[in-house]
Amino acid sequence: MSVPRPAAVIVLAAGEGTRMKSQTPKVLHELCGRALVDHMLAAARDLGPERLIVVIGHALEQVGGHLAATSPDARAVVQREQRGTGHAVRTVLEEVGTIAGTVLVTYGDVPLLRTRTLAALLERHAADGNAVTVLTAEVPDPTGYGRIVRDDSGAVLEIVEEKDATPAQRAIREMNSGIYAFDGELLADAVKRVSTDNAQGEEYLTDVLAILRGDGHRVGAHVADDHVEVEGVNDRVQLAAARKVLNRRLLEEHMRAGVTIIDPDSTWIDVGVRIAPDVVVHPGTQLHGATVVGSGAEIGPGTTLTATRVGERATVRNAVCDHADVGPEASVGPYAYLRPGTVLKHKAKAGTFVEMKNATVGERSKVPHLTYAGDATIGDDVNIGASTVFVNYDGVNKHHTTVRDGAFVGCDTMLVAPVTVHDGAYTAAGSVITDEVPPGAIGVARARQRNIGKWVLRRRAGTKSAAAAERALAEREQQENQQ
Repeated sequence: MSVPRPAAVIVLAAGEGTRMKSQTPKVLHELCGRALVDHMLAAARDLGPERLIVVIGHALEQVGGHLAATSPDARAVVQREQRGTGHAVRTVLEEVGTIAGTVLVTYGDVPLLRTRTLAALLERHAADGNAVTVLTAEVPDPTGYGRIVRDDSGAVLEIVEEKDATPAQRAIREMNSGIYAFDGELLADAVKRVSTDNAQGEEYLTDVLAILRGDGHRVGAHVADDHVEVEGVNDRVQLAAARKVLNRRLLEEHMRAGVTIIDPDSTWIDVGVRIAPDVVVHPGTQLHGATVVGSGAEIGPGTTLTATRVGERATVRNAVCDHADVGPEASVGPYAYLRPGTVLKHKAKAGTFVEMKNATVGERSKVPHLTYAGDATIGDDVNIGASTVFVNYDGVNKHHTTVRDGAFVGCDTMLVAPVTVHDGAYTAAGSVITDEVPPGAIGVARARQRNIGKWVLRRRAGTKSAAAAERALAEREQQENQQ
């Protein structure tokens, strides 16, 4: 049977989440590159609901602003007082009216819940003709959870909280996830009748099940294949555990799609990362944001890429790249730092201890080692010598340097921007270049060397250097006398 399209998905995300002990609202804590609530919204969105509704309350401006920026298709409903899950759903229905059709209610802190599990819940709900179907799970240790008590036909009799359970009921391992598929019209009527007669004085959505059953309607359940999916995130320990589970899922998806991941235990990948087949990812690698890696590339070891594009057959080793573009067959690292705006074209190189920012490196050009290139345009077939610095900042403003095709920049050159080294030009090692170097010329900007004899003996007497100099001078004088 085809999965019925829900009339609405309501995501409850109004709680404070005090156990996170954070100024960041719980549902905005990040997991593999996506906020907790966004994981739930992504899973719900794939069901194709007619309405996507998020109940918000705590940190209203932060959560509301986030949803407006990332999920404009979701309607935010404000629960100004957090008086329980039943009250949250009632708040939605009071604002939007009765929703005809199936209404799925879930939570913004259940990031591991898959679309296929929600679809299976909807399918069971429709097939059994239930008024409400609860998503449950068999857990190894049900301590602390509400237990699902069924009758002989498999229908749900009640959900019993642990403190109210008999010894036999405590032995039940099927727990309540708090996620439900409702008949929308029946929900609208029943949620108005939820009592606050409990220790917390709150309206619990769980009570709707008893109300519907008391009205003679069928209450059913669907058991999730994996209990981990329905576990919520309430503190940093659970957040870390969820991150590990989700990361393993992502890695397995990539490996089954043709990516070689040498050590999954030390590799972390965000949900938005795209990796082509035949990529090799070495240990200690982190791929964040909208990073894209082309076929045949090698990434790592010890590499972190954030929103970076890596072309086919490129290599990036022991490097940090942030919003950079590494072209096909280009080479980065080891120990390179590519900052935002860096572009390496085909077969370009950014080598050992090289830092770049807002710099474009042309085809086959090399920046092999110990160089800073900021605000620069480097043409094709250029060689930048070791210890070159593109001096882009005068203390107030940034300026641009251009090194054109076929130029050769000698070691330890300071290129003081704004300046241009033209096609085929050279700079002499150790030069401070402040004016343009014409095509085919060599720019030399350094003082002529002069040696002051025996300066060490006079000014550094008694040092190891002076002793070494005295020995060498004596040997030289002896050799000259023998000649």
